[in-house]
Amino acid sequence: MATQADPAALPADNAAGGIFPSLTLLAGWLVPGAGHLMLGKWVRALLLAAAILTMFAVGIALGGKLYSPNTGEPLDILGFLGDLGAGLPYLIGRFAGLGQAPVLVATADYGTKFIVVGGMLNIVAAVDAHSLASGRKRA
Repeated sequence: MATQADPAALPADNAAGGIFPSLTLLAGWLVPGAGHLMLGKWVRALLLAAAILTMFAVGIALGGKLYSPNTGEPLDILGFLGDLGAGLPYLIGRFAGLGQAPVLVATADYGTKFIVVGGMLNIVAAVDAHSLASGRKRA
């Protein structure tokens, strides 16, 4: 049996008229943890940033691949979307030429998975910050 939320118990929308939740979503995607930092949840922001950036760095250190958007293969497109979820670390890594070598050893494949999962975690964290900012989720 589902329980309905009491509308009076939910927090009111932000004074920014919906722009602030969108900014927390965008900031949270670009810089891991930034959405929560904007909301004053600095411990959660630091934990998320540390986890996501560590996963990205370990993935690169293991020789993981950074997917590019133009291969046309369905699994490569999904890998690209996962990588892109990391936000600025992915963009900096692509610009710096990291993760471009072909995957030749098993550890590099593990590294690729670390990068993709870190990106997906960043997307979940950005959506969580948006839900907190819009009042759909309680702190």
